[in-house]
Amino acid sequence: MNTKRGHQAEGETIMGQTASSQAGTLESNDIFIRMTQVPEGGESSVNVESIVMKQFGEDIIKTITQCLEDSGLKGVNIRANDRGALRCTILARMEAAITRYKESIK
Repeated sequence: MNTKRGHQAEGETIMGQTASSQAGTLESNDIFIRMTQVPEGGESSVNVESIVMKQFGEDIIKTITQCLEDSGLKGVNIRANDRGALRCTILARMEAAITRYKESIK
């Protein structure tokens, strides 16, 4: 059992709970990202809600997907709620969420 509960990472394998993490806020110009483990054998998925979905939705999904691929994580569900974040903010929030997720599965 992982007893490290720093930041906003949540525990894993406690009575059937899955590994998860989150980063960001719902403030303007930020993005809130939540990562959860999918059942074994499941594929990764990315779900995005954004106030600028029509204009930048494709780029946001591409940025998140590329970060996930670069991290080497598989079987992760990502839910992102974008409030108009710049690409650099999305990258920073993804890096934080990935780091916390990896810490939660140690």
